Amino acid sequence: MALPELISVEDFFSPPERFLATMSPDGNRIAYLAPWRNDRLNVWVQNISAAGELAGPARCVTADATRSVVVYHWTDDPRWLLYLQDGGGNENWHVYRVDLEDPDAPAVDLTPFPGVRSMLTLPKGRPGKAIVQLNKRNPELFDPYELDIATGELTLLAENPGNIMEWLCSRNGELFNSAMTADGDIELSHWDKASGTLRPIARYAGVDYPVGVYPTEITPDGTGIWVGSNKGSDRTRLVRVDVESGAETEIDSHPTLELSVQLGLPTPLILGARTGELLGARYYGERQVIHPLDANFAAVLDNLSKLSDGDLAGISSDDSGQHWVVSFTHDRDPAVTYFYNHATGASRLLFRPYPRLDPDALAPMTPVTIPARDGLELHGYLTLPVGIDPAGLPTVLLVHGGPWARDAWSFQPEVQLLANRGYAVLQVNFRGSTGYGKAFTKAAVGEFAGRMHDDLIDAVDWAVERGYTDRDRVAIFGGSYGGYAALVGVTFTPEVFAAAIDYVGVSNLANFMRTLPNVGRRFLANNWHRYVGDPSDPEQEADMLARSPISYVEKIRTPLLVVQGANDSRVVQAESDNMVEALRARGVEVEYLVKQDEGHGFLNPDNQIDMYHAVERFLAQQLGGRV
Repeated sequence: MALPELISVEDFFSPPERFLATMSPDGNRIAYLAPWRNDRLNVWVQNISAAGELAGPARCVTADATRSVVVYHWTDDPRWLLYLQDGGGNENWHVYRVDLEDPDAPAVDLTPFPGVRSMLTLPKGRPGKAIVQLNKRNPELFDPYELDIATGELTLLAENPGNIMEWLCSRNGELFNSAMTADGDIELSHWDKASGTLRPIARYAGVDYPVGVYPTEITPDGTGIWVGSNKGSDRTRLVRVDVESGAETEIDSHPTLELSVQLGLPTPLILGARTGELLGARYYGERQVIHPLDANFAAVLDNLSKLSDGDLAGISSDDSGQHWVVSFTHDRDPAVTYFYNHATGASRLLFRPYPRLDPDALAPMTPVTIPARDGLELHGYLTLPVGIDPAGLPTVLLVHGGPWARDAWSFQPEVQLLANRGYAVLQVNFRGSTGYGKAFTKAAVGEFAGRMHDDLIDAVDWAVERGYTDRDRVAIFGGSYGGYAALVGVTFTPEVFAAAIDYVGVSNLANFMRTLPNVGRRFLANNWHRYVGDPSDPEQEADMLARSPISYVEKIRTPLLVVQGANDSRVVQAESDNMVEALRARGVEVEYLVKQDEGHGFLNPDNQIDMYHAVERFLAQQLGGRV
């Protein structure tokens, strides 16, 4: 078997040539992200014909040479475009406005408040308006403001009484919200403007929703809320909650899969661009399944599905619903983007974001099922290097973050880099992951550094027993919760791993919770406090420390690489500093990479390239992969 050529770290982690395209409401232009100065992604706009032909020069309409722009929105006025940007990864997002009719005008910061975090929605039926949630009045709580996009005027709509996690707005401007009750349940409510009080609509058991009830979308007529509900079921399905009675009516479900409510995956509900009508719902198993819920969209979906053998990801149309720009998730050909005209049936490839990558040289991502030692069924993915006999391979156990998230079939540059270097890459959705039913998620309660970690070890044993993996050459690598898992691996089971990479990971569970961002601290009852503990209780804090890698530094004998962003607001730098300092005090060598302009995960391409060069070198030294 012929080994493929080495693909450079730069080819994997340099910015895409074009990415994340969306159609303008009038159907005459598309916007997309592309590199500008210093290889930072910025928003570009270009005219497009009804046949999908890009016309005239593309114009860069944002100008951030410091940090890539990754979130932007068309507005209903063709003059204005909005985007979000934070400061060096600190997640204090500001809302910026771009004047598309004045190319020389600088972007305007519409939320110029230091230390304040913004959340932006553009409700259908509110011309010229947006809803911005700000923790300006109280750093722990979001209040909703109406933003006049043209003037920048912000009008306070309501003051958070102390328990509201998220605000929603209907087409006619009525406010709804998702709030946490004193006993931790999640309550959907209507905000009465006249009295400034909440009218409860429906309640959901908090224990069943560790990251809140999602999705929640107000129906176009304002009489209902589309909700991802698992009431009376292990699986999350799509229901309509009546605003007056609170009664649930099932809209759609899948016989074996859950509605896609996982962080990092495309939004579970596909809505019409102009009215917000419900077009489709997404479900995820080994791969994505879309249920069309509108006859016209069913015809659109049928034609879109013929464009690629990937999973339909980004979906954008003009207000007429005739002109579409879509992209596809694929394990080896990421985010290929097409134009489709439903009136004529014509379609056109717009671009491949990474034309420098040859899909045939990349490795397929294969779904696998792994039995846990207690009989629980674990689902995951195995990526085997191309051109190498899949036996006795050095292996990287790649652990996802969250932990209330999941791995899914997709292009992941780190996976492909590792496979190209000759490593098998094993990803397992351990208990606590979402997407496999609420019982599977709740099986992780009290199991940090316990059965959650056992699942990872069982996955390694599975790969060894099937001959894929050399037991003496296994690394564990993860970010956020995955970084914590890597540190647990080298403290609780140091004999299993020959190398470990902790990327923005937690070393001390109690300190981590005490330093979480202000806006999250009131709403930990159903996730961190339920699953791990409350550090304000001495007995629970003692248990948390017993599950924290920082308590077992003396057991570490595995070579370790630690990666951290200095501006990380979720897992503060002290989590990594303390671990590295404790190891160095023992005379243990540990490689430590800190980037001063990054937060919870690296965004800028030069920092990603530096990190993965370090990963490549480190693993080659410890496992013997190609370099």
